[in-house]
Amino acid sequence: MGLPPLFARRHPRERLRKQPLQRTFALLRPELAQHRRLMGGGVAALLLEVVFRVLEPWPLKIVVDAVSTSLGADLRGGPAPASLTLLLVCGAALIATTAMRALMNYLATVAFALVGSRASISLRARVFNHVQGLSQSFHSTNRSADTVQRIVTDVGRLQEVAVTAGLPLAANMLTLAVMFVVMVVIDPLLSLAVVAAALLFLVGSGRSTKKITEASRKTRKGEAQLANTAQESLSSIKVVQAYGLEDHIAQRFTSANRTSLKEGVRSRRLAAGLERRTDVIVGLATAVVLVGGGLRVLEGAMTPGDLVLFTTYLKTTMKPLRDMAKYTGRIAKAAASGERVADLLDQRADVRTPRRPHQPGHVAGWVEFDKVTAHYGDQRVLDRVSLTIRPGERVAVVGPSGSGKSTLVSLLVRSLDPTAGQVRLDGHPLPELDLGRLRSEVSLLLQEAVLFAGSIRENIRYGRLEATDAEVEAAARAAQAHDFITALPEGYDTVVGERGGTLSGGQRQRVAIARALLRDSPVVVLDEATTGLDPAAAAEVLRAIETLCEGRTTLAVTHDAQVALAANRIVWIEDGRVLFADTPARLLARNEVFRAWVDAGEGDREAVRVGGRA
Repeated sequence: MGLPPLFARRHPRERLRKQPLQRTFALLRPELAQHRRLMGGGVAALLLEVVFRVLEPWPLKIVVDAVSTSLGADLRGGPAPASLTLLLVCGAALIATTAMRALMNYLATVAFALVGSRASISLRARVFNHVQGLSQSFHSTNRSADTVQRIVTDVGRLQEVAVTAGLPLAANMLTLAVMFVVMVVIDPLLSLAVVAAALLFLVGSGRSTKKITEASRKTRKGEAQLANTAQESLSSIKVVQAYGLEDHIAQRFTSANRTSLKEGVRSRRLAAGLERRTDVIVGLATAVVLVGGGLRVLEGAMTPGDLVLFTTYLKTTMKPLRDMAKYTGRIAKAAASGERVADLLDQRADVRTPRRPHQPGHVAGWVEFDKVTAHYGDQRVLDRVSLTIRPGERVAVVGPSGSGKSTLVSLLVRSLDPTAGQVRLDGHPLPELDLGRLRSEVSLLLQEAVLFAGSIRENIRYGRLEATDAEVEAAARAAQAHDFITALPEGYDTVVGERGGTLSGGQRQRVAIARALLRDSPVVVLDEATTGLDPAAAAEVLRAIETLCEGRTTLAVTHDAQVALAANRIVWIEDGRVLFADTPARLLARNEVFRAWVDAGEGDREAVRVGGRA
């Protein structure tokens, strides 16, 4: 019999999800471990600060007792009367201890700030690299603005846990322990006030901390929704303005903004309430010590200097409680951010490089799809597809929309792995190859040519980063792009906008083709590379594509009859299966469906199916 649900063992990850602070520290531990020496120096400085804190009130105690003796008080222990020498020595000692305490605090603050900044930079790089390695299925279902916010903002907030609050708070707790021991030595009875204050704080802060953490978690979710709404609107601003959706989008933004504000205010209100309750507890403890200590002095159990020393220690001892109240809200926010970052790192890449990848020598470009089945979630998009493309051969894949054509592209560059069957390059199954090496052997040209913010020269050079300016320009000439580039105000140094928005679709595509030519890989994949272009731009792109595909293994997914007819072989895919394949000439002569597809206009071509028009 299995264990009942109440006693069933929880997965470790489930346990950690209920302990956001533990997840956050576990997330930071590898980054902090790289800076052990600097952290050790900071901790040593804090420990020395504790020592000087303990020593700091003693000159005041000595002076008070000495002055009291000089005024005729009969004190326990018979301290020496005050003298100029004693006063000067105590004053110098106070200045020295205060200066050393300030110096140690400065050194500790700088050390922890450096540790926090370096740990954040390292963690941010780790998270970013992890996200870049996640599969297309993750990126297609997750909002990019939320992911960016986790990488940039949430990682930054983790410094609150590790450095700004965490390590100083730990040192303050050590101060509390040391001071409490000293206070017990001075007067065990009065030290009970400190114990009572600490217990009251712990009882009162437990519930508040949980509520603050939950409110902070909701605040971060609201801020993420806010970022998603803004990013979606700004990235689609042409559609928003064209359809007059500004007011509707603004209402969505305002709604998300109010939700974020509401939870943020609640979090701050709870944190402020905890701080003020702590002030009251500290005030009560101080009053008890003031009254009780005064009575103890009158009884002769303490000297006035002892009371001053004890009260000073009480103030120092209460600082960790104030800090805990002060930092609880900040730590709770950081813990909520830590959860979000940890959730991101918990995502596992579906596609990885094997531990011992095969490193082929020369890649000829022999591509094989062997009885490949592929799924997106629970939906099957390819069903036992077999296709072989010989080195230098050009194969066009056509068929109705949604039939699984573009999935072949994803399989070839391992953005997705098949659920059954194999994809091979030169006889080697793709999962056995180094992922970076595999992708370096394939030039991918998509329907929407993606350019990065920067100059045209930089965008072309992304094909091969070590390429010279002469090689960049040669690739642009071959891609029919040199003339329009040199006609721009700054030529190859012209800076394009985000995603190349300052260029036309045909210009962007020709820059992308130049980038692919510079890459000089043996396999070329075209995924609807001419869709959406006007006839003149399409003609320019097709000439560039001819240069790109010459002598290379080419897989062209297309609805463009001109691209298909230029191929050596055409494969028709429908409902995830290969229904027929042959040369363009034979299909035009013998296959009515293909002939109807070629004769159909661009708008109707996607609707042609083997079973007739949709």
